[in-house]
Amino acid sequence: MPDGSLSLPARLYLLAWDTTKLKLTGGTHVHHLVRAGALTELAQRGLLKDVDGITTPADADGATGDLVLDGLLELVAESRPRKWKTWVTLRARVTLDAVRAQLAADGYLRAEKKRVFGVFPSVDYVLARVPVVEALREEARQVLEGPLPVSAVGDRDAALVALAAAAELRTFVSGKERKQYKDRIEELTERSGAAAPALKKVIQEVRTAMIVAVTAASSAGASSGG
Repeated sequence: MPDGSLSLPARLYLLAWDTTKLKLTGGTHVHHLVRAGALTELAQRGLLKDVDGITTPADADGATGDLVLDGLLELVAESRPRKWKTWVTLRARVTLDAVRAQLAADGYLRAEKKRVFGVFPSVDYVLARVPVVEALREEARQVLEGPLPVSAVGDRDAALVALAAAAELRTFVSGKERKQYKDRIEELTERSGAAAPALKKVIQEVRTAMIVAVTAASSAGASSGG
């Protein structure tokens, strides 16, 4: 994948950008997708583990060196015990804000300050590195379509595609294509947790919780729009 140093939540966020309209899609639920990506990567790295269904730090001193991932790891450690599905939504915008700030600092986004109603300070983010996102999308499409066998796909690349498809990210895959590649998406989901049997359960739980959150957010958005 291009810019392999980017975390899974950062790549999922960039994948949500429409590089033609220069607009972020999935605004009602992108924070759930980003949080799911962060949980998945921490689990894949062995820094979060499942203890009787509870999301649990594996090491009190564990760290990745990535501000976004370490911020979530600290939040989980300092909070009361909760299940994976709770962490997909609980304070998910904290992780989204951290991802955007990180990407802006690294030059992938441009932060533009403004005032809401001419009073309240706010920040708009603009995509600054379109070619990077287009390359990321092309690489992800190759993972989705093949011909590389799923067994040869890295676990983070598999998780990127599986989560983006589950979140119904229109900038990446259409509804028709989700049906077309349904079996491969399931295989990629399995591949995401291939490192250990317990990890497969975690990945499935995070993915399922994200789908529920995305569906609820989309329904709420449709209702308010109607």
